[in-house]
Amino acid sequence: MLDAFFFFLDRGEASVEKNLGVGLKKPDDGAPVAVGKAYDFVLWLLPKVENFPRTHRFTVGERLTAHGLDLLTSLVEAGYARQKVELLEQASRKVNSTRYLLRLAKNLRLMSLEAYGFSAEKLDEIGRMVGGWSKAAAKA
Repeated sequence: MLDAFFFFLDRGEASVEKNLGVGLKKPDDGAPVAVGKAYDFVLWLLPKVENFPRTHRFTVGERLTAHGLDLLTSLVEAGYARQKVELLEQASRKVNSTRYLLRLAKNLRLMSLEAYGFSAEKLDEIGRMVGGWSKAAAKA
């Protein structure tokens, strides 16, 4: 299974479903793109955290997992809410705090530089999407 994730990492833009070789269904075809990107990020992140050494898995690892899942749920809720701005601001804060936790994991050598680079790139993309969505929601 890990080989599939490394392949996914090497291929960059390839989809998670194609590289894992399993028929995973996207969360919701009508959901905003940011939700799908966050879903793919969390799907990639969870096995990474499981491989953290025991000394950090239940501190940095749990916090990183919780922030990733909170980000995903905030975006899903924003997709269905009438008042999106507050949920999108919450998601933006989760993106920023997840960045710091990922940097900490990299500096503690809990993940490789390649994995950190991949995750930082994906989080930047999600952050830009959340920012744009937030601005559009504030104007509406």
